[in-house]
Amino acid sequence: MSTRQLEKSSSDPAEELVMNPRGIPKVQFVENVDDFMSKASFEATLGKFQETVAKYKFMEFNYMNRKKGLETRIPEIKKTLTVVEFLISMQDSDESIETTFELNDTLWAAAKVKSTKTVYLWLGANVMLEYELQEAKELLETKLSTAQSTLDFVIEDLEFMREQITTMEVNIARVYNWDVKRRRHSKTDQSEEKS
Repeated sequence: MSTRQLEKSSSDPAEELVMNPRGIPKVQFVENVDDFMSKASFEATLGKFQETVAKYKFMEFNYMNRKKGLETRIPEIKKTLTVVEFLISMQDSDESIETTFELNDTLWAAAKVKSTKTVYLWLGANVMLEYELQEAKELLETKLSTAQSTLDFVIEDLEFMREQITTMEVNIARVYNWDVKRRRHSKTDQSEEKS
């Protein structure tokens, strides 16, 4: 679902759709419910508002998953970058490095690693490439920077979506209260006519 598919909640088509920097629409707060409802039916308005809230909640769920993925990936990138920096520092040394590495979730192996000028990086999707150490460091720094800025944007967008959900929930409550008040007045008017 595209963020552009979210409908604006205002009934005024001439009103310009405001979006955040990444294209998520901002909902309009219904200031004057009487004026707003004079142009629309209660059921249609309530349905449209509830649909908009559902769309934002769906987007929020997807962004939460994206945030979790980034929060998992960033420490992995940092750890890999630390290892590459260590290998760079040991590049000119003749002594080997004793280490243990993970073969499987519960299986580790011991190894002696000689100084090296290259490293293999796991890129995902069953792809591993060999890089020179400096090139690997630059790649990891770029990936780390991108992941951190993406996480910042995701957190910002999540906050924006929560504000939009709250605004729409307030709009729903105000429209619902308007309808309750209208029905009470209608019943009062009907009972006065019968008297």
